Parts: sequence; structure tokens; C-alpha cells
Amino acid sequence: MIDLQKQIDYWITGAEEDLTTADLLLKMKRYLHGMFFCHLSIEKVLKAHYVKSKMDVPPRTHNLIYLAGTTGIIFDENDLDFLGILMKYQLEGRYPDYIPMVPQQSDIEKYLKRTKELFEWLKQKL
Repeated sequence: MIDLQKQIDYWITGAEEDLTTADLLLKMKRYLHGMFFCHLSIEKVLKAHYVKSKMDVPPRTHNLIYLAGTTGIIFDENDLDFLGILMKYQLEGRYPDYIPMVPQQSDIEKYLKRTKELFEWLKQKL
């Protein structure tokens, strides 16, 4: 039997660290790496929700839309669209033959703000 709270705390701590890293990387104009960490922070908070809802360790997937569907949380269309945007950037660090377009500065700022809002919204639901 797994310690559910320990698992949830593990995922949330990692998600918070990754969100801080995303913020720092984006300020340093390391856009693709920063967006990768935006994705990673949301992935980990969704995995904390998976643990809470399924009472089991989360699957080894990076698919935010799949993970969101396992949580029991109702996401609106804008949230799901944003998860789709973040999905483009999760591949950057894992697959060298996939290079997504670098977003414009205005989009970077919007994506970071939206990541932080979604992160806080998800964290409050735990």
C-alpha cells in the first residue's frame, strides 16, 4: 500500500520547483526550456490529482490531456486548449528530432501567466 499523502506531496513539491525553474528560464530568454518546465509543472500537479483520485501511483505519461481526464476535475475548453499548447513543449527535452516553434515574447508572458493560474487552481483543488 502506498502512502498517498507522501506521493501527493512529492508531486506537488516537484511541480512547485519546476514552476520556479520555468519562470527563471523564461526570464533568461531560454524559451523552449522554460516552456518545457511549464509543461512539467502542470504534469506533476495533475499526477498529484491522479494519486488523490485513483489512490495509486500515476502512469508514466506526459500527456496532460489524458492526465486531466483521470482527475475527475471538470476542465473548460480554454483549459484543455492550453494543455494542448503546453503539450507541444514537452517533447523538446525528450526527443531531439522534434523542435517546436519558439513562441513570441507576448505569448511567452501569456503562457507563463496562464501556467501559474492553472497551477494554483489545480493545487487548490487537492
